[in-house]
Amino acid sequence: MWSKQEIHAWYENQPYPFGCNFIPSNTINQLEMWQASSFDPDTIQRELSWASKLGMNVMRVYLHDLLWQEDSEAFCSRINTYLQISYKLGIRTMFVLFDDCWNQEFALGQQPEPAPFTHNSGWVQSPGVAVVNDPNQWDRLEAYVAGLLNYFKADERIFAWDLYNEPGNGSAGDDSSEKTMQIEASLPLLKAVFSWARSVNGLIQPVTTGAWNFDETFTNMNAFVLNHSDFNSFHCYLPPQQLVGRIRQVEQYSRPVICTEYMARGNGSSFPYCLPVLKKHKVGAIHWGLVAGKTQTIYPWNWSKSKGEPDVYFHDVFWPNGSFIYPEEEGSINRTIQGLRPITKEGDGGHIDLE
Repeated sequence: MWSKQEIHAWYENQPYPFGCNFIPSNTINQLEMWQASSFDPDTIQRELSWASKLGMNVMRVYLHDLLWQEDSEAFCSRINTYLQISYKLGIRTMFVLFDDCWNQEFALGQQPEPAPFTHNSGWVQSPGVAVVNDPNQWDRLEAYVAGLLNYFKADERIFAWDLYNEPGNGSAGDDSSEKTMQIEASLPLLKAVFSWARSVNGLIQPVTTGAWNFDETFTNMNAFVLNHSDFNSFHCYLPPQQLVGRIRQVEQYSRPVICTEYMARGNGSSFPYCLPVLKKHKVGAIHWGLVAGKTQTIYPWNWSKSKGEPDVYFHDVFWPNGSFIYPEEEGSINRTIQGLRPITKEGDGGHIDLE
């Protein structure tokens, strides 16, 4: 584990981390993004170029254990192709290895088409609840973690490793109820994943896992991730007042902090409101969504066809043709990232200056 002195020196030598959770608009989940039959460098190049022009310098990108199990060398080759594209655009990547969100049943091969008006209808867990809860199947997960990190351990194009997205979540994703959540049932695998990652000699990239649920039931989970990550990360889809509270909770551990998921317009989490707060506190800002597409994250959680188009789109910045979903956000982002005080104007969401 990096010392606090080492990780602060590393963070201070980075440009301010600004970017998004990226999946190409023509893919519905991690499997479709990375499988040989649907891996699409042209779309990746086109869409990341839009991110680069907006000043983004880091992408958070999900992987999947089944792709390693199927053909690790081919999988690493496709990852390398992606990194060649992203790095030339001035973008480094934080790869996510495991995920407790959304669909528990999945397989390699052709992926489903999106369910109309449904947020992340095709997103899949990795490795899935059945494997998370069965330590007898963990040998192949250890081979995946150790093999992948050893392969890329000296690759400067990789910003960091996010070992496990939202451990303890459940089948409905970010809006799971406690009845469908894993909660501490995922803690043993989480601890194992950190141990496997720490066993990789010569790893130049820091590792993290984000605190995402701050309810009392996640006290032990949060204590583990915030005490064992090299830099601390968290998720917050709440308005700026609550965002400041989350920052203060995570700052207590005296390590650099990056928010690895935010920006849900209908929840009051937006670029004009929240990005200035994150930058003011020197907290890296990685929002959800770049281009509206098959994940359908422009629709809020629990949305349905019967509700029609929402009044406000939830995630994502661009339409598939490269135009802004909300053109006024370009100015808001530019002013904040350039270090200029945001200007309040009609349609821009205003500015909230919070300590």
